Amino acid sequence: MDRLSAYWSQAELIANGMILLHLAGALLLGILMGYERSFHGRAAGMRTYALVCLASTALTVVNAYPGLWYGGIGGGVGNGGGGDPTRVVQGIVTGIGFLGAGVIMRESFSIRGLSTAASIWTAAAVGVAIGLGFYVAAIGAAFMVILVMSGFRRLEAALPHHTVVQVMLVFERDQAPPAETIRTKALEHGYEIVSWAFHLRNGSGHLEYQLTLQASGTPDPMELIDKLAQSSRVVEFRLSPSRI
Repeated sequence: MDRLSAYWSQAELIANGMILLHLAGALLLGILMGYERSFHGRAAGMRTYALVCLASTALTVVNAYPGLWYGGIGGGVGNGGGGDPTRVVQGIVTGIGFLGAGVIMRESFSIRGLSTAASIWTAAAVGVAIGLGFYVAAIGAAFMVILVMSGFRRLEAALPHHTVVQVMLVFERDQAPPAETIRTKALEHGYEIVSWAFHLRNGSGHLEYQLTLQASGTPDPMELIDKLAQSSRVVEFRLSPSRI
């Protein structure tokens, strides 16, 4: 009975109350960060961010009460002092690395999910900060994450930038146009060809061009698509933005 009652001592209850306050704050900030991703239709949304932030906080904050581990009977590290939170943080960072890698996907010529993976990693850092008791810094970091993920979209579009698209064109071998003709057509629509790749498909007799196009600003790709679709020489084509 003494062992069981130790878990309900005044010191244990106070520690549990403090831990719950940390977890409530982590849950709120995780939901706020995750809502930005949910709003933009990402798979990792409010639930993912809330759980990441909550778990990081829980793993960090319990490390502050080693003397109360196992009801205070186990004689925790330091017995009333602090544990070593750096070891816990290292484990969190390693685990979040696997979770972040799971949302990064290669889609044709594009790589998607890097921003989401980075923000998940940041959510873990916010959780660690809450667990260590740095509430103001954690709140500030959470709102900075929301600002970067949401507000910087417009800033990136407003600043001078380049748009990169990947194009795959397939022609009949004997009807493939010269490279200079394709370069001229791309320039007419504001794109410059920065790299080429050629592939002769065995058996089909088709010649495949893989091009990387770059343009200043954000020109309308639909004009280029319409031009490609109208060409009788083109057997197949694919155009996709190069995103990260």
